Amino acid sequence: MLISPELAKAINEQIGREFGASMQYLSIAGHFHVQKLALLAKLFFEQAEEEKIHAMKFVHYVLDTQGELHIPAISEPKPSFATAEEAVQAALTWEMDVTGQINQLMDLAVSQNDYLAQNFLQWFVDEQLEEVKKMDQLLSVVRRAGERNLLMVEAYLVHIDKAG
Repeated sequence: MLISPELAKAINEQIGREFGASMQYLSIAGHFHVQKLALLAKLFFEQAEEEKIHAMKFVHYVLDTQGELHIPAISEPKPSFATAEEAVQAALTWEMDVTGQINQLMDLAVSQNDYLAQNFLQWFVDEQLEEVKKMDQLLSVVRRAGERNLLMVEAYLVHIDKAG
């Protein structure tokens, strides 16, 4: 076995959290879809898919390292949001939480001198900087625009997409 049972257990827990995040992002996408804010909805539908891909990376890592795969139950996502700011704040909070979770996984891999896991987890460490930055910027734009000017946020997303 190339992974310790302790690290496999911790990664299995992260798999559940990543699938849960995917579901929460679907819920956020639905919030914006209902409001006919197509680009905000698209952003969060894409984020939901990305979280699922992250979960699958963890699944494959556990299997490739001959660990035991045990995906935990996934909590029901928050079904609705009062405002766009609340929805985006939930996304930012989630990404900050995930950063801490990934750091804990890396700490465990380091403490076990598991260089394979450290190499694997480094991708997620780097990814979290991008994710936190993206949601923090979006929250800032949503706050400046205000609930009545969410079309300005949509215009911002068009601009960001063209610049990228």
